[in-house]
Amino acid sequence: MGIPMEGDKIQIHSYKHNGHIHRVWEETRVLKGTQSLVIGGNDRTTVTESDGRTWITREPAICYFHARHWFNIIGMIREDGVYYYCNISSPFISDDEALKYIDYDLDIKVFPDMTFILLDEDEYEKHRREMNYPDVIDKILKNNVDKLIQWIRGRKGPFAPDFIDIWYERYLTYRS
Repeated sequence: MGIPMEGDKIQIHSYKHNGHIHRVWEETRVLKGTQSLVIGGNDRTTVTESDGRTWITREPAICYFHARHWFNIIGMIREDGVYYYCNISSPFISDDEALKYIDYDLDIKVFPDMTFILLDEDEYEKHRREMNYPDVIDKILKNNVDKLIQWIRGRKGPFAPDFIDIWYERYLTYRS
C-alpha cells in the first residue's frame, strides 16, 4: 500500500460494495499523508461519475480520510461558511493508482451553524438489500453514523473551529 506524501497530487476513487466504481475525483493535493490519515485539498477538480458523466467542483474543499474510521469528511468552503459533506464509507486504502474507499450511501450534510441532516437512508436500504451488506457491516455503519454525529456535536476533528482554515491556508501554499 502506497502512502500518499505531502505535496503529491492524487486521484480519489469511490466504489460501491459490489466493487463497481462509483465516482473519481481527478486531482487532490495531499496536505498530510500517513498510514492512518490523509488530508487533502482541491478546487475546481473534475469528477467522473460511474456512467461517464463529468462535472467540476464549485468551491475549494478540504478532505479528511482515516484508515480506522468508517466515514470521510469533505469541508467545502463557501462565501457564507463551511459546509461539510460526510460519507459513511469504509476506511480508506491507498495504492499507486489512488486513494480508495467504499461508499455506503448514508451521508450527513452539516451546515455552517453545525446543524445537520442524515441523507439517503432509502438509498442505503435499497443497496443493503441488493448488494447483501453483511449484518456486521450494517452494524458498523450505523455505529459510525452515531460516532460522526458525536464528532459534529463535539466539534471534533475536521469540525473543530479552525481545522478547515488551517488546512486551507496550507493548500493555498501549493497554488502559487
